[in-house]
Amino acid sequence: MAFDIEMIKRVYARMQERVDQARKIVGRPLTYSEKILYAHLYDGEPTKAYTRGESYVDFAPDRVAMQDATAQMALLQFMQAGKAKTAVPSTVHCDHLIQAKVGAKADLQDAINKSSEVFNFLESVSNKYGIGFWKPGAGIIHQVVLENYAFPGGMMIGTDSHTPNAGGLGMVAIGVGGADAVDVMAGMAWELKMPKLIGIKLTGKLSGWASPKDVILEVAGRLTVKGGTGSIVEYFGEGAESLSATGKGTICNMGAEIGATTSIFAYDDSSERYLRATDRNDVADLANANRAYLRSDDEVYANPEKFYDELIEINLSELEPRLNGPFTPDLMTPISKMKETAAANDWPLTVEWGLIGSCTNSSYEDLSRAASIAKQAVEKGLVTKASFGINPGSEQVRYTAERDGILKPFNDLDAVIFTNACGPCIGQWDREGADKEEKNTIVHSFNRNFKKRADGNPNTYAFVTSPEMVAAIAISGRLDFNPITDTLINKNGEEVKLDPPVGEELPEKGFSYEDNGYQAPVEDGSSVQVEVNPDSERLQLLESFKPWDGENITGAKLLIKAYGKCTTDHISMAGPWLRFRGHLDNISNNTLIGAVNAFTQETNSVKNQLTGEYAPVPDTARAYKAAGIPFVIVGDENYGEGSSREHAAMQPRHLGAVAVLVRSFARIHETNLKKQGMLALTFANKEDYDKIQEDDTFNFVDLKDFAPNKPLTIELVHKDGSIDTILANHTYNDAQIEWFKAGSALNLIKQQQN
Repeated sequence: MAFDIEMIKRVYARMQERVDQARKIVGRPLTYSEKILYAHLYDGEPTKAYTRGESYVDFAPDRVAMQDATAQMALLQFMQAGKAKTAVPSTVHCDHLIQAKVGAKADLQDAINKSSEVFNFLESVSNKYGIGFWKPGAGIIHQVVLENYAFPGGMMIGTDSHTPNAGGLGMVAIGVGGADAVDVMAGMAWELKMPKLIGIKLTGKLSGWASPKDVILEVAGRLTVKGGTGSIVEYFGEGAESLSATGKGTICNMGAEIGATTSIFAYDDSSERYLRATDRNDVADLANANRAYLRSDDEVYANPEKFYDELIEINLSELEPRLNGPFTPDLMTPISKMKETAAANDWPLTVEWGLIGSCTNSSYEDLSRAASIAKQAVEKGLVTKASFGINPGSEQVRYTAERDGILKPFNDLDAVIFTNACGPCIGQWDREGADKEEKNTIVHSFNRNFKKRADGNPNTYAFVTSPEMVAAIAISGRLDFNPITDTLINKNGEEVKLDPPVGEELPEKGFSYEDNGYQAPVEDGSSVQVEVNPDSERLQLLESFKPWDGENITGAKLLIKAYGKCTTDHISMAGPWLRFRGHLDNISNNTLIGAVNAFTQETNSVKNQLTGEYAPVPDTARAYKAAGIPFVIVGDENYGEGSSREHAAMQPRHLGAVAVLVRSFARIHETNLKKQGMLALTFANKEDYDKIQEDDTFNFVDLKDFAPNKPLTIELVHKDGSIDTILANHTYNDAQIEWFKAGSALNLIKQQQN
């Protein structure tokens, strides 16, 4: 039986009436995403049509999910909201703070030893506020959510950018910052600009070496890392219905890499099979009774060009494996072109590691298809050239895979079976030799491959591909190995060829586990004490940010003008810094240390205008803060791409930043800045980025008139006394301006409680 089945029944009970009403108000057939959105309006029954890409809308998500690294700050904020219990079902998943090094058992125990303070904090807060707690080793948040909580037609938010994984089961699931999660857990409306819609029609059927991962790798190559910004991506067509639920989850998961608000597939037979296989017959029965409402209207499928803002068609029958990278997840290379492309770009051809897992590809089906390649290597006498690392998605997947012999071929190849956790995917990999920063290549089935992300080495060329391709390429030891056409020489000197992968969509004997790692909260948490040691290096109770004084901000200094790609990894690195995710002051020591200074092309070195000397970015920010001087951060296109981590907004705010001025934002980061009381601004004229000089001072001359749809005027006072006056656009509405005035959205919540 499903978790929270009564909540799910309530969602289905009201869905038909709300969708029918929305269809009348909008005056046309509805896409699947629109049905879910209109069925989850905070005020209940739809009363007006919303304009895509323009209207701000208040929603009421059904649930919240948080992973341990982001849950710390989210729950530290929720503790200030004055609530006795969360208003919607919520869960915490301990998957980020486990470092991969030698193997599952030792690594898990090491993580518990080092992070027990954080795990105990999360467990006690969960107990106090009625939150489900998934212990370290239980699995990766998105795989666990897919197995236990995702349901067709539902709406959830999660404090991780890959929350859209649940779209594989037909859910509108959106990655957010912790402050957004606090809103929903506190029973307040969650605001989102009505997304545009990108329709992707899938025809044909995958075969051979092609996999669901290749669908999203192709989409990323077409749309780039910002092509989906502000949009929900809906997949449909005969090709969509031929995919497994976990395969669809893979595609939706990595939709975060095109900036999409979320991605989704309609409910179909594979969705039903997965629900029943994961012991949720009750949900499958409810979904079947509402089947017509868990897909787009027939007219949408018949004439999709009339209903989507953008339409793409992909023939699965023509799809070949792809590898995306290095250093960005949208640089797509078909395997048939890799030889020439790698040679032309001087990419290292020797592959040192093949890594299978992460929230994107760690299902039973993924492991079984990759295992079929590993099994061939053993049977055909091949000696694996690269090292292997495996991260199962959950304890349920791991236990079942081990029971069914799926892990044996990997063990036969001396693979390291890591903990059921994120591991290398989010920089939690203690890779031997990485500190030497030697140029090398790895392949993995993850979602992101930003510089330094997996192992901290800026010279690691990481390529994203499917689990089965990871296996084949790791066995060959060559980036340009094409298993469709190429052969290998085995230990007997014989020429052998790998057969295409085979696998099982679902385990024939059903899923099983001894301990899935779930811990339910106590019924009444009022007596539970949550204590934070004031001397802790890992946890720190939050202090409220200061409200705006109502005056124009003047005399603000430039902290850094970031050049090119500046992701949340650049703004607030993961890896070893994850241990400080619950301590705002300590983690602020990594603020923008990965960003490239546009004036010097160096990282973590900016000019301190008070001394004229160059110093690390956090040190310079602290110097301005100590002197009572505000500062501004300037950025390029798609600033804040990547993870949903709100630390990338909270850290600059904590250090004294008042504004971030960029050419364009990634969606989640822009919202996070707004929530923390910052000015998130874009150049009205993108070329004005070039006017920013190293010694500039910023004067916001009309901030007192801050209003929706009214650009702000900024004076750039240069070192020689000359002044450039520029306009900065913003997307604040009236409610968001109140966040700014209060100092943060959380401050406003607290004011409203009093």
